[in-house]
Amino acid sequence: MDSDGTQDARGTHADRVPRPAGPPQVPPRPAQAPGMPSAPDGSAFLTWLRTPRPEAAPGVWRFGHLPRPDEEPERIPARQLIGGALIAFLVGWLIWSLLWNGYLGGWWLLPLYAMIPDSWAEPHSFGSVVVVYAYYVTIALGIMIGVGRLGRWSEVWQRYGLPAWRRAAPVSERPPAPEEDPAQWNQLRAAGAADAAERLGAEARAGRMRDVDQARIARAWQGVRSGRHSLATFSGAVLQDGAAACLHPSGERDLPGRLAKHDLVTGQVRLGTTADDPRNPYSYRGTGLALGPDLLGTSLLAVGPAGSGKTGGVVWPLAESLCLHALAGRAAVVVVGAAGAGLGPVDAYDVVVRVGNPESVYDLDLYGGTTDPDEAAAVLAEALVGDLADPHPGADSRRSTTVLAQLLGPFRGVHGRFPSVPELRQLLDGAPGPLGALRKALTEGGQESLLRELDARERQLGHPGDVGSVLADRVALLDRPAFAGFFDTSGQSRPFSLRALDHPVRVRIDLPERGHADASRMLARLVLAQFAASVAVREDRSLFACLVLDDATGVITPEAVRGIQRLRSANAGVVMTLRTLDDVPRPLRSPLLGAIGCRMALSGLTPWDGQDFAEVWGKEWTEARDVTDRQIIAETPAGKAVHMLRRVITGNAPTARAVTVRQVERERWSASELAHGVPPGHAVLSLTSVRGEHAPPLLVDLRS
Repeated sequence: MDSDGTQDARGTHADRVPRPAGPPQVPPRPAQAPGMPSAPDGSAFLTWLRTPRPEAAPGVWRFGHLPRPDEEPERIPARQLIGGALIAFLVGWLIWSLLWNGYLGGWWLLPLYAMIPDSWAEPHSFGSVVVVYAYYVTIALGIMIGVGRLGRWSEVWQRYGLPAWRRAAPVSERPPAPEEDPAQWNQLRAAGAADAAERLGAEARAGRMRDVDQARIARAWQGVRSGRHSLATFSGAVLQDGAAACLHPSGERDLPGRLAKHDLVTGQVRLGTTADDPRNPYSYRGTGLALGPDLLGTSLLAVGPAGSGKTGGVVWPLAESLCLHALAGRAAVVVVGAAGAGLGPVDAYDVVVRVGNPESVYDLDLYGGTTDPDEAAAVLAEALVGDLADPHPGADSRRSTTVLAQLLGPFRGVHGRFPSVPELRQLLDGAPGPLGALRKALTEGGQESLLRELDARERQLGHPGDVGSVLADRVALLDRPAFAGFFDTSGQSRPFSLRALDHPVRVRIDLPERGHADASRMLARLVLAQFAASVAVREDRSLFACLVLDDATGVITPEAVRGIQRLRSANAGVVMTLRTLDDVPRPLRSPLLGAIGCRMALSGLTPWDGQDFAEVWGKEWTEARDVTDRQIIAETPAGKAVHMLRRVITGNAPTARAVTVRQVERERWSASELAHGVPPGHAVLSLTSVRGEHAPPLLVDLRS
């Protein structure tokens, strides 16, 4: 090619050589379409699957966890350690020099002279030279061992020597033995499904398996072991579909995106890092803080002001984790919050109920899918007037249940369905037209028992203390134009019922808090009451059910507290957040904190809220050290001169320090510390597992 960029017309020698004629050469077929990323291998998935997950205390992120001792080892400062080791070496060198040069006499050679025979003392005797120098080495080693112990040379070696380099260097993971490799699916092989195990292993090595696939197939295998599914059906599905076997009904194998770190082998989601703080137990400091169904089964309450990170740092990571568990067939989740609260994309859920939005595909079943009028009346009464009931048995909630049952039963007996919101409002108002039509239909049908219920309701109308008017006023909050197309009972809509929690479903319910705050709180109470009633009658309790309430203001009632206490035995839990405990009636705060197993206080808490947390977390015995400095008074002239010289040099009077150590009982976290000592982005969290294991209040950084 010339300097101007054109190629010489004469070409090269290779261009002038004639090429033999032959068939045209066809380039090889590309392994993938142009512009597409290369197919991943399974190394990343296998590394994740084979990472050790040792047993740990509640709340510890087990993925790759390195256990720490329970007590903090006494660690000498580096300057003091190095200085002591160097001084010990110089002392040993000095002692050896004094011995070698004879400044300390020849007494240290007496054992040598006593042990060797006289014949070995001849000049140039090989035996005498070996024995003498061996004796010298023995004495030198003895001195070295002595000063090494005094100077802590072993600790210096462990901290700065080869062991420290080995700990700092990345350790290359060796593949586990075949009998211990989780990628081999040895449980399937032992049960006679070797072909299915080989197919799953090939899928993992080829990069076609994900963490959700592994968890979902493991869940299906548990169904085989428990007898719910047959081994032949399971093996056939795996051989046919591979890693896509036993899919979730939605057909999804993952969420559209993830914001938190998840480990579906242990079922944990990482929320942050336990702070390296003296108030945290040493075994927790610097470890990841994670939650899973074993902790959420005791329910979680997070309290913190607006902007403290409740939704973004706690609610959405937990909702995301539960959605992944649902895709794996392990859990059913219902997430309730205000519209636009940041509870994840629509694609992350199977059912999205947008109450008050005309574009909503699904409706909300006001009666929870039950056909029993008494059960429907109890749940609806809790939603309507549960916050008005006195926190003692026998108050408005029970009377409201009776009033609703007296109307729901006769209406269903006549129409075969429960009344809609406008119809229920008219019945509660005591409108003569609807009540008369209902009485006429019951009389013509000969339903005497239901007619007696209606008679009792009509006798109570207008009497002092009748709660029918209160119920009608509350129902009127739902009888608004914004909710005209919702809560339909005629079968023309697609109502969602919490009876569907028998299946691994992902549900999000958006409440219209803007403009309808009272109605939203009433619907949140309705969902909580239906959830507690539905999970208690499930046939398959191996499926973990969880209700996530982004804002539980106005939701806590006496019946709600009792329902939360019963969730643990039903393999269910609830996650709730509050801006302040003032949103809970004072008589219910202690029962609520006692019924919840996992309690979280975020930064910005008020002192009176901190006092409630301090009381429920209790006190602990701790070691208190009292240091007292007492001035030393010299009595002799020489002592006074020394004290005066010391005061001139140091600027302080000579003192004697006295240390008193005693055991005292103090609060784990005081109200003042919770209000003023929790940094922004942090929270104090105590944990209780379904097995009864406890973790003390931990200071956690939710931003890491």
